[in-house]
Amino acid sequence: MAERRPTAKGVAAAAERIADRVTRTPLLPLDQAGRRVWIKAECLQQGGSFKLRGASNRLALLSEAERARVVVAFSSGNHAQGVALAARRLGIAAAIVMPADAPAVKIEATRAAGAEILLYDRATQSREEIGARLAAERGATLVPSFDDVDVIEGQGSVGIEIAGQLGAPPPMVIVPCGGGGLSGGIALALPESQVIAVEPEGWDDMARSLALGHIVPVDEPAPPTRCDALQTKLVSPLTFGALSEAGARGLSVTEDEVAAAMIFAFRHLRIVAEPGGSVALAALISGKADAPDGSVVVVSGGNVDPKLYAEILGR
Repeated sequence: MAERRPTAKGVAAAAERIADRVTRTPLLPLDQAGRRVWIKAECLQQGGSFKLRGASNRLALLSEAERARVVVAFSSGNHAQGVALAARRLGIAAAIVMPADAPAVKIEATRAAGAEILLYDRATQSREEIGARLAAERGATLVPSFDDVDVIEGQGSVGIEIAGQLGAPPPMVIVPCGGGGLSGGIALALPESQVIAVEPEGWDDMARSLALGHIVPVDEPAPPTRCDALQTKLVSPLTFGALSEAGARGLSVTEDEVAAAMIFAFRHLRIVAEPGGSVALAALISGKADAPDGSVVVVSGGNVDPKLYAEILGR
């Protein structure tokens, strides 16, 4: 049997399925270099990021027997909150494996949503192995952050919304990329749009994979980054396939460019953007992404540690 893959039809169905479970986030206008572009503010989504979309779609499709058991996820924070919120609404217990060095604001918000938190050492332990073992021990459903058809299709609802808000597909969509669930889903939703997947410098395995035509991991040792939400060392064949077939390309941005984008978002857009959620905006304002008039830039999350945020804004 052929492996199931995410499709444009699946994205459209997911968007309809979760329409009353998520916020239809605004498109904010921005005049940049003589062009009008639009900022898709997913930082204003419930839970502070786009992750509620994929989690809501995945959990909505669980059987009654699966809902009666716990769901397990692993995440540095945004997917954790998305799964915790979606599970609470459906009356499902959730256990989340999170790195001990995740921003405290993300750990606290996930716990506040009712999830059980299990911390691990990002440097010495594998969250995938811990999550798989936990799911096996508890007879639970594992909800991956990006390597899952239903999650990818749920994230793609961002693209459906963009086209509906603009009345037509934009010429380009610039999207933050970790595992590629959001960018891959948008590529399926908007096949007429050029998709640019943006990653932190040194963590640009999707960009390198797309350029080479096959999946390659992050080069070790990976550099430190504030973009905790985008620290994915190997992308999924599902997300790589969606982006590759769409002709997407990748870019990387520096830590200084990310900080500048966070400041820009605060001063000019009046929104809070976390480091990982700011990389697409960083690509725009640094000039690395040449966005045509009418393009869309996704700010994917706003869950930033208050102390770090104050430090960056104080520059």
